[in-house]
Amino acid sequence: CHTVLVMKPTQSIPKHLRYTLQTFIAEFPDNDSCLDWLKAQRWPDGVIPCAKCGVDRKHHRVTGRPAYACDYCGSMISPMAGTIFEKSSTSLRTWFYAMYLMSATRCGISAKQIQRETGVTYKTAWRMFKQIRTLMSEEVSLEGEAVEMDETYVGGRRRGGRRGRASGPAKEKAIVIGAVERGGKVVALVSNDVTKATLHGIAKEYILPDSIVYTDQYPAYMGLDKINGYQHRRINHSAGIYVVGDTHTQTIEGFWSLVKRGIGGVYHSISKKYLQTYLNEYSFRYNRRNSGQPMFTSLLERVSEKAE
Repeated sequence: CHTVLVMKPTQSIPKHLRYTLQTFIAEFPDNDSCLDWLKAQRWPDGVIPCAKCGVDRKHHRVTGRPAYACDYCGSMISPMAGTIFEKSSTSLRTWFYAMYLMSATRCGISAKQIQRETGVTYKTAWRMFKQIRTLMSEEVSLEGEAVEMDETYVGGRRRGGRRGRASGPAKEKAIVIGAVERGGKVVALVSNDVTKATLHGIAKEYILPDSIVYTDQYPAYMGLDKINGYQHRRINHSAGIYVVGDTHTQTIEGFWSLVKRGIGGVYHSISKKYLQTYLNEYSFRYNRRNSGQPMFTSLLERVSEKAE
């Protein structure tokens, strides 16, 4: 007789950060619940400036319309005005569900998959895809004392080595420059070159003075220790050395790996025209991995923050 032990699967995501499909369905069962949430987010105290009265007044929901009317004069206001949902014929709940799908994965989701999941046309899915991604664009300052910088190339095969001059089909490669705080946020930018002026300019714009900056041996990084009081520490990858004490660039390389796995596995190929928006999406999720709230909640909050 043998005793069989049944191991209960463990959840890698802490309970307070889990936001499942069942949670979404319970919180947003219909368009009305989505609209009420949006109103509460934009006007949390329930008092809305009335365009006609010119003062703050309570508003009530207008039956059959995505709007609320002033209790005093009847003038209407829509929580969707100035947001990515304005003038859209797609239901608000479908928008919310698409946002849930885009926030529920680390590697991203394609517009084609959004089409399959929501039942909208591909044209509509692509438009939603682009609009939702605008919420993920934000200004980021790196406030950590230790920051890693590196550059990578996204696209087809590059000839002439990692940083060699591209020719022929290799010109399809797009240059991306990144900087990441250890244990903190990341910035990833599409660039036209990897010259000293460009790399030093990005460092000065995003990295605080007196920080420790870790890079590899690429010559264009030389001189960082002469600006902004930076301490510049370098690791010689060409010699097969990747870690010496706390000197390495493994954090930014881990982010590059995440981006490339996502692009290769989900999107397959991305034009340089839209690459920055995809980088913003990956950066948004990366920068909120330790935010203490579900990714979907973080994305929803950006709607009112970005409202015009």
